[in-house]
Amino acid sequence: MSETDRPEIQEPLTPQDFDAYRRIAETQQPPAGYDVTRLVAMRLVDHDPYTPGRYIPHDPRAAAQSITAAALDGLSAIVQRLNQVPALERLAADFDPHRLYGGPGSEFLPSAAQMNARVGEVCAAAADEICSIQPGEPADRDPAILRLGVERTRSALLRRVRVHSLYHRSAHDHAQTRDYVAAMTADGAEVRASNTPGPRLVMVDRQHLFIDNHVIDGAEGNSGWHVFDRAAVAWVRSLFDLFWNMAVRWQDIGANASPLSERQWRILRELSAGYTQEQVGPRIKLSRRAVDKEIAAAREALSFRTTFQLMAWYGRAHRGGPAAG
Repeated sequence: MSETDRPEIQEPLTPQDFDAYRRIAETQQPPAGYDVTRLVAMRLVDHDPYTPGRYIPHDPRAAAQSITAAALDGLSAIVQRLNQVPALERLAADFDPHRLYGGPGSEFLPSAAQMNARVGEVCAAAADEICSIQPGEPADRDPAILRLGVERTRSALLRRVRVHSLYHRSAHDHAQTRDYVAAMTADGAEVRASNTPGPRLVMVDRQHLFIDNHVIDGAEGNSGWHVFDRAAVAWVRSLFDLFWNMAVRWQDIGANASPLSERQWRILRELSAGYTQEQVGPRIKLSRRAVDKEIAAAREALSFRTTFQLMAWYGRAHRGGPAAG
């Protein structure tokens, strides 16, 4: 029987196979009725060409090496085929160059501890910006957790990471939150507040998004999702801008706050940044007429006759420069 004629044996050796090989190796005959085809196919024995009905044993280690070599050849062929997959995937850009996939979508983090740990890891690696929204009514928090938050923020700011945090207006009357925000802003963070601050979230470098759980029923209250789909994170980033632009600076709230509305503050920030009244409207989704009316109302609220007086007042009140919007 030639090498190519030998059938491939998939099943493992049986006790009968072991007994038959032992007998042949001891120059005996295999048990009556035993079919030696399996042993021949595995190169453990061969027919004796000089003595019909007798068999010649082979070293089983050679058979093992033969099987190993064949298996490695098969694995090598599989690896070569798999190596073609990345190249084939790159061809998708030529098939449909206008289609872009965001990649894997999200991961569920079933506990507050896991959420806090993952947020900490991602924020520690932030390179560009950290945006957050805390929409709920303020409540006293564990001082150790607050200190950890301050340290994370300070570490990010020292790496020149921009930090934008949005709170509910009521947080300004909460002593612990005021102290926490004061520590953040002293280090360079930008903080704003609004009556409608949006959903709770943390977003890092426009790549990572952490949100509350709205999918798994019965999950722990502070569980959530780590979202890293590019399209989803980009959409939420635009939503954050919407809420951010409608909010007021933290330092403009309180006993010394002016009578201006949030919309009027927004217009003054845009004008101070160098945009004309014609340009401000499209940026904040208002008509030119609405912008003019808001500027007029701001002048009246502050008893100014001209927009120049209004902007001069704004400059004096905000020598540190307007918050980025």
